[in-house]
Amino acid sequence: QVQLVESGGGLVQAGGSLRLSCAASGRSINAYAVGWFRQAPGEEREFVAAINWRSGGTTDYADSVKGRSTISRDNAKNTVFLQMNSLKPEDTAVYYCAAAPGGWVSRRSSEYSYWGQGTQVTVSS
Repeated sequence: QVQLVESGGGLVQAGGSLRLSCAASGRSINAYAVGWFRQAPGEEREFVAAINWRSGGTTDYADSVKGRSTISRDNAKNTVFLQMNSLKPEDTAVYYCAAAPGGWVSRRSSEYSYWGQGTQVTVSS
């Protein structure tokens, strides 16, 4: 069983930056793909970014964050990061990380078996 805990969320002004972390425990996620999703109030959960099982491996980003965000992983620390820059009020949401045993990036939430509880990101205008 894999437990995921997100951290790094908070309140930031538009144009600011945040670095979200997703720490895994229970077993190594080195062979898992990890994705970030977000859900704003009244909205469906949406894909943000994903990285395959390899450090420095294939990544994928939603168009809404491409060029402003970087996903990375430190397999030695069993942790995945999402660096978000030039934040906008529309980035306000609860951000979730999720792990997919298949190891390959996917935008489909159904591919991910393990989910964290989420961390709130609020961007003020």
